[in-house]
Amino acid sequence: MPTVWREVGRAEQAGLLVTEKVGSSRQVRANVGHPLHDAVRQIILATYGPPMVIAEELADLQAADAVILFGSWAARYLGEPGRAPNDIDVLVIGDADRDLVDDAVERVERRIGMPVQATVRTREQWDSERESFMREVKSRPQLVVLVGDEQDSADEFAGVGPERGMVR
Repeated sequence: MPTVWREVGRAEQAGLLVTEKVGSSRQVRANVGHPLHDAVRQIILATYGPPMVIAEELADLQAADAVILFGSWAARYLGEPGRAPNDIDVLVIGDADRDLVDDAVERVERRIGMPVQATVRTREQWDSERESFMREVKSRPQLVVLVGDEQDSADEFAGVGPERGMVR
């Protein structure tokens, strides 16, 4: 916590953040009037924001059992060292309409300023593991970012890779 507050203090001194004391708490918000606001926002979205942006944009997909981030972006997000990723790999599991997935992915790309590669597979393909692609995804770090209406199935999908996380 001391490190966080030290960095918040530095960002406030630089004018990037504004803090306000409310009772015994201190509220922190971005200074949208700062000339670097848009640049900092893009950096944060590109490094930490994609799971939430993807969850928001793909939330209305009908027949999606799960949306999983995998590949190098998910690995870096979950702490695995390596090169900065060039794109974000997304796997939509279920019978989602491919055109709707593509439309949602375009919105994500516009919001985060980074390419997103979406793959759609049925639940049967996910369960069967006949495809080498499915075996590879399951063997690598992954992040479940969205589960349709079936919140209970989130644990089922999140329990697959060697490193995994979940954003509900």
